[in-house]
Amino acid sequence: MCAPSLCPTLPLCVLPTVCVPSCPPPCAGVAGRSPRARSPGPVVPPPVLSPALSPGQAFAELQAKVMDTQQKVKLADLQIEQLTKTKKHAHLTDTEVMMLVDETRMYEGVGRMFILQPKGVIHNQLLEKQRIAEEKIKELEQKKSYLERSVKEAEDNIREMLMARRAQ
Repeated sequence: MCAPSLCPTLPLCVLPTVCVPSCPPPCAGVAGRSPRARSPGPVVPPPVLSPALSPGQAFAELQAKVMDTQQKVKLADLQIEQLTKTKKHAHLTDTEVMMLVDETRMYEGVGRMFILQPKGVIHNQLLEKQRIAEEKIKELEQKKSYLERSVKEAEDNIREMLMARRAQ
């Protein structure tokens, strides 16, 4: 058994492995991945409201859900906007690079240094950057549409609750 504060398979561990042979290998099955790294996984809808809640509690819970989901929609909008800017910047840079003569010396910034690269490599990197940004934008737009549907459903539920209260 591992010492809990030292085992790299635990989520909060940052210390090196000090385990006995019966301990599972660190991050088994995931090569090159740190113990803290986690994949975002699929979007899981929030739990359905419990019927045992009082009307006031259910209303407050629905309001909290709406506000949380609206915040996520705004975040997705900001991310889409940023990725759009990144894609446009890469496109404009690529356009300018392609107008240069093939013998032009081009440097790629890596950390605090610059590496001489051929024009074709720079062109391919810029195209890849555009493609990745486009894929992420599509994913975020799908997530945003799901969140917007979720907000609409929650708002409809709130309206139904208010109508039911007025009818009583």
